[in-house]
Amino acid sequence: MSIRQGDAPQPGHPLEHTDAWPERVSIEGRRVRTCFRVRYAETDQMGMAYYAGYLVWFEVLRGDLMRAAGTPYPWFEEQGYLLPIVEAHVRYMAPARYDDPIEVVGWIEELRSRKVRFAYRVERLGETLADGWTIHIPVGQDGRARGFSQELLGRLEHWILAPG
Repeated sequence: MSIRQGDAPQPGHPLEHTDAWPERVSIEGRRVRTCFRVRYAETDQMGMAYYAGYLVWFEVLRGDLMRAAGTPYPWFEEQGYLLPIVEAHVRYMAPARYDDPIEVVGWIEELRSRKVRFAYRVERLGETLADGWTIHIPVGQDGRARGFSQELLGRLEHWILAPG
């Protein structure tokens, strides 16, 4: 299912009364796909996308997934949660270059009361360029670890997709 700008999200969805859903995002079952082109500022002297930029692309996808789940980061923070990364991994298979059309696909691979693991795949025209994951723990505004509420677990459960 693709949601395009101007389409109406499901009733009760945080974007229900806005047209703020970006056209670059699509929802495919339990996966979210974000599309863009590699910007010049993201490349190094060799003309390739800088390695750390992939983690930024993961963050863009994660924000889109959280919005799709009905838990955009501002709402998440209003509930008293922050979601720092405690582990990150990227495996690079082929370089992305300036102006390449990139798609980042992501899903939740694991969800527990005190941990969530997001998985990502970076593609160019169907070719996998990189894959990776990030692990996050929920903390309160005071920085202390805390568990996800049942409401939040319920909203995120739909996006779990087992590895493989």
